[in-house]
Amino acid sequence: MRSPLSLVTAAALALALAACSSDLQEDDDTQPASGASATPEGPWSFTDGSGEKVTLDEVPTRIIAHAAEAAALMSYGIRPVGIYGDESVKTDPNLQGLDLDGIEILGEEWGSIDVAKASTLSPDLIVADWWPAEKAHSGMEEGVKAKSKKIAELAPVVGVAQGDSILDLAEGYEKLAASLGADTESSQGAKDKAAFEEARDTFVAAMKEKDFTALAVSPATDVLYVANPEYAPELLDFDRWGLDIIEPDSPDPSFPYWENLSWENADKYQPDVLMFDNRSMAADRKTVKSQPTWSTIRAAKADQIVEWPGFWLHTYGHYATALTKLTEQLSGLDDSIGD
Repeated sequence: MRSPLSLVTAAALALALAACSSDLQEDDDTQPASGASATPEGPWSFTDGSGEKVTLDEVPTRIIAHAAEAAALMSYGIRPVGIYGDESVKTDPNLQGLDLDGIEILGEEWGSIDVAKASTLSPDLIVADWWPAEKAHSGMEEGVKAKSKKIAELAPVVGVAQGDSILDLAEGYEKLAASLGADTESSQGAKDKAAFEEARDTFVAAMKEKDFTALAVSPATDVLYVANPEYAPELLDFDRWGLDIIEPDSPDPSFPYWENLSWENADKYQPDVLMFDNRSMAADRKTVKSQPTWSTIRAAKADQIVEWPGFWLHTYGHYATALTKLTEQLSGLDDSIGD
């Protein structure tokens, strides 16, 4: 099964997200690690999103991380020695604006990791999200090349479990950074957290002034995919903060992350607002132009389309930016055109 990013960019075939909250725990006896002012000392232990406790004699300092997870750690000053991602580091939204100088790039395509190069970095920890639905870490899921999965043989793997809130991820990686020795109270991550909390409060206040219903979609040439918020943590956050996210009533029985609507039935739901993945928004707009039934959705006809930060948020900073933009985009829209 392909990763969320690769699936969305490939006309949104499917996204394996599971609604499990992270149980990543920080241990009292952990010591500072890379990115901190003090020299790391052991022992070190941490509970992975899978529930497995990983224990090492020394605090890890040579870390290889999946791109989004790397961004989360770097916001607390923990710099990995290597990063692998699902797309080019030039386009990955998690890595924009980050100083990657001196960090080895080990892969820029989902399912393809240069394990030989990774082995030369002598890693003592691999950091990657845990996907409960697939029972695998990012970069080690079903469908990944067998030789790429061998990265798990280089060092122990830990990560936060994908859950029912982006805050699970942000808070989990804050705890992981602290266990590695980061001063999380005096970091960019701490500043970002304060900005996020302000953005969230502003969003909540704005939603109290409106009564929006929203539908998150990913259009393909043959199907309109309707996201099931049960498996999209950012949509669940938006819903609990006042934006009513429509739940599709007939998700695909074999893969319930989406309801797959034929274009003939594109108007099954009539939201006030449509949400497009902000990584593929330009392409999505081109796709829908060729569908004559697109305008049967009243929100589409009124061009009430906003950005959905779909399946990639991991940091307080990115979340603050996304919420601020979403609040601005919603502020001028009509909340009375849906059902």
